[in-house]
Amino acid sequence: MTERERRGRRGRRGASEGVEETKRATSYRKLRNTFAPQQAFSEDRVAAMHDTALRVLEELGIKVLNEDARARFKAAGATVDEDWMVRLDRGLVEEAIRTAPSHITLYGAGPEDAVGLGGPDIAFVGVGGAPHISDLDGGKRPGTMEDAANLIRLAQEFDVIHILAPNVEPQDVDTHIRHYEMSRAQLTLATKPPFVYARGRPQALDCFEMIRIARGLSPEAFAANPYCFTVINSNSPRQLDIPMCQGIMDFAEAGQPTLITPFTLAGAMAPVTMAGALTLAHAEALAGLTLAQIVRPGAPVLYGSFTSNVDMKSGSPAFGTPEFVKAALGAGQLARYIDIPWRGSVGTASNAPDEQATYETLMSMWGNLLGGAHWWQHAAGWIEGGLTASMEKFILDVEMLQIFAETLVPLGADDDEIGFDAIADVAPGGHFFSVEHTMSRYRSAFYEPMLSDWRNFGQWTEAGSETASTRANRIWKQRLADFVPPPVDPAIVEALDAFVARRREEGGAPPVS
Repeated sequence: MTERERRGRRGRRGASEGVEETKRATSYRKLRNTFAPQQAFSEDRVAAMHDTALRVLEELGIKVLNEDARARFKAAGATVDEDWMVRLDRGLVEEAIRTAPSHITLYGAGPEDAVGLGGPDIAFVGVGGAPHISDLDGGKRPGTMEDAANLIRLAQEFDVIHILAPNVEPQDVDTHIRHYEMSRAQLTLATKPPFVYARGRPQALDCFEMIRIARGLSPEAFAANPYCFTVINSNSPRQLDIPMCQGIMDFAEAGQPTLITPFTLAGAMAPVTMAGALTLAHAEALAGLTLAQIVRPGAPVLYGSFTSNVDMKSGSPAFGTPEFVKAALGAGQLARYIDIPWRGSVGTASNAPDEQATYETLMSMWGNLLGGAHWWQHAAGWIEGGLTASMEKFILDVEMLQIFAETLVPLGADDDEIGFDAIADVAPGGHFFSVEHTMSRYRSAFYEPMLSDWRNFGQWTEAGSETASTRANRIWKQRLADFVPPPVDPAIVEALDAFVARRREEGGAPPVS
């Protein structure tokens, strides 16, 4: 028998012996980072940065514009002067670090929607807070409530997106009632944990009540576990404004997480060195964390970082740069030093869902992965430095996130996986396409992209020469057309609508500034 006959015989045997073919099944709901975190600094330098941040808070202080927050700081032992500067004894800060939880579980509508944050547990979150929306059909324009709802639908559609985000600002809805429409959309179109605006106590309390209605929770049950979150940004350098302080206090009292995130751009609102920018950001994050723990020891907080550099010619923020990646690695070290779950950021300065947007976003994602970020904010849909949410970019990013999720799945290496028999079954110069080892696995062996086109040039050209952005445009439209909202008890919808109608009739809740 010739080698060709032997190879053919073995191929027929593998294909004809009734081997069961299992189609690939994927679930990206519960992700764990299996990569060892990388370091930007030596351990002694991380300790020095932490010590310097404590010195900044102790000797220089932070300006706190919210009167109630200043009073709470003072009652806890901080020094407050007539210029609203608050100086924190390092013992007060260290006690706050001690009481803040190192792991958080954020709950959605059902058990499958719960998201772990801390340790190896990680979560991906879409774009948040963009004033504009864009797509290949309509270009860039102000965001509307329908745009916000569409992004909520897409976030629900893809299980690699774990938590809802504020995505775009619906500018066709007045700010005193905007939080009602956004909360209703999140609670009726999706099951994942929702975002709540930190724009004053009345708005926060409204949204908390809507979540309790939707989830069937008593005030006590709601306060016992995290069911929503908000984002707190300091005004770098060294300032906490009125609504941000109010948000920290309101969410801490309610037992709900705050992502306390200084936005420090090296050379602009922070020292030009990455170590200096991270030290300032660390000090600001610690100030917010301390306020939360003063209000309620054990209140869930995430250590947020969004440190990057600027274009020194124009002053514009830059993202996905080498400095952005190294800052992410350093921020991860500082977060691990105080053992607090870490919110990282994903970004690009590109104005379109193009090659620049892709490689800057990808570099940002690698910074998050290798830095050990537990929460990847703006991980889908962000362009133009956060000023615009792109529908096509959302799909491009989901593809990248799914690829990252696949890299987190540990490789099997039992004897059958190592495959001595498979190697023996193919003669030198042969192929493995039709052997049993391949035939029993080929449907589930590899990741199948939803966006990438692996056809050769001729086939791709005959099919219309579509670029990735063009294919992404078709995908988001089809996903929205096929979207089926999760089942919601009509009584819950009725109760939500009655609450919103009553509060609108009462005048809503204007944001606090």
